[in-house]
Amino acid sequence: MYIIKEYAINLINKMPNHATWDDIMYELYVKKKLATALKAAEGGQVISHEDVKKSFLPQ
Repeated sequence: MYIIKEYAINLINKMPNHATWDDIMYELYVKKKLATALKAAEGGQVISHEDVKKSFLPQ
């Protein structure tokens, strides 16, 4: 967890001084979602583009 804390601190320190709580929460949320998605992709837990299109297009 220490690495995550350091990452969050660095992310916040790089933001402009006028950043709001919402700005900070959004950045942390997006970074977390991207990390989760990359981990899933590395583990092969993905759906192909074609399968996604098939699930949304009328049959």
